[in-house]
Amino acid sequence: QVQLVESGGGLVQPGGSLRLSCAASGFTFSYYQMRWYRQAPGKERELVAGISTTGSSTNYADSVKGRFTISRDNAKNTVYLQMNSLKPEDTAVYYCYANHIALSRDYWGQGTQVTVSS
Repeated sequence: QVQLVESGGGLVQPGGSLRLSCAASGFTFSYYQMRWYRQAPGKERELVAGISTTGSSTNYADSVKGRFTISRDNAKNTVYLQMNSLKPEDTAVYYCYANHIALSRDYWGQGTQVTVSS
């Protein structure tokens, strides 16, 4: 059974940090590109960051560049999102996403809430 389980969300003050984790199971994690998306109330889901299968390549939305870092540990089947200098506009549900381009397979996690507020 395929599972992507996010954790690490919560309430944090502006300027604070959080580290999200996404633990994968039920598929060969190292074969999948991984991404983090987020969706704020009343807004469309947007791509936050992506990482290649080996971790050698990453990409970020302009709004988070220099503040967020995506990484992965293929030995632990886990992808991370380190979020620093958080702003109220980062408040959203954050989703983990796995994609295998050649097989046209993708999976979504259930999401974790991040709230940035004083």
